[in-house]
Amino acid sequence: MIRYEDVVVRYPGATRDALAGVAFAAERGRLTAVVGPNGSGKSTLVRALLGRVPVADGAVRVDDVRVTEHGHEKMAKRIAVVAQREELAFPLTVDEYVALGRFPHLGGWRGTRAIDRDAIANALARAGVEALATAGRRVQELSGGEWQRVRLARALAQGGEALVLDEPTTFLDVAHEMAAFELLHELTREGVAVMLVSHQLNLVARFADEIVLLHEGRVAAAGAPEDVMQAAILERVYEWPLVVTRDPAVGAPALLPLRVGRRA
Repeated sequence: MIRYEDVVVRYPGATRDALAGVAFAAERGRLTAVVGPNGSGKSTLVRALLGRVPVADGAVRVDDVRVTEHGHEKMAKRIAVVAQREELAFPLTVDEYVALGRFPHLGGWRGTRAIDRDAIANALARAGVEALATAGRRVQELSGGEWQRVRLARALAQGGEALVLDEPTTFLDVAHEMAAFELLHELTREGVAVMLVSHQLNLVARFADEIVLLHEGRVAAAGAPEDVMQAAILERVYEWPLVVTRDPAVGAPALLPLRVGRRA
């Protein structure tokens, strides 16, 4: 579905490439998690998909066609994106903001149809923000966690064959964080390709079908959680002592950072 083929991205003035030959695929019906330390190139992958940074070498493709050849409208119908940062130019209510997800499907000045209203209602329900919309809350009044869930609802309303999310659980409490991961898992079972950028290694290990670990713009490891969540690999990439144990609830690998330099 979404394929990175030896992608190279260079930022002006940088001492090294932000992405240096990154290659992997996010397929339909699978949750592909991209993890790694700060500055490893995770968000640059999303920007390259959106065409917000030029690809110096290699290619980003959707179903074997370069993203630059798809056009913005066609891409928006197929892939919904929740970027890490977003600033709104105008104040909107929650339902108005979520309705923006349907814009690629409307075209011109055509009003919403029954199919659009159903998609919006379903998105509000699945993201757990119906009450915010019913109360007429404005997005600038929302807490950080509420805003993240509303942004997810907008992407769900947009629909398509793939969902790309850059740190979507930032500001979420434990319950809403778990609910978000459970929802992403459900979407993959419905055939959606989910590509998730996250720092939450232990949750990723529970839910991901594949983990892509980035380090200094390169793929340091990729594969099933059991293959990537290895102490030797993670210690080298994160430069911190740790152990990898087992999640007692589901048996997935779990990272446990160790304390160092404890005071007397």
